Amino acid sequence: MGLDLRIPLGLMFLSIGALMCGYGALTWHSPIYAQSLGQNINVLWGSVMLIFGGLMFFLGRRARWQEGSTDGTVGRPDTAVDASPRRH
Repeated sequence: MGLDLRIPLGLMFLSIGALMCGYGALTWHSPIYAQSLGQNINVLWGSVMLIFGGLMFFLGRRARWQEGSTDGTVGRPDTAVDASPRRH
């Protein structure tokens, strides 16, 4: 299986972070933020989740880009070592 877990993890954090930032932006002047000392926690932690998700997604995709793989597999090609004794 050539699935790098950083890719779906990054996508999950990106989508949840976008939802939280969107909700926080729509409810910017709401009285619900009085409990958190006036800080818009949804935008703050949504941004943190967006950054983390973007980083995970980028690192997962970078592994495939560096390998130059187009078939969806990640890793080095099979490099079998000849264990037979050599004759000179």
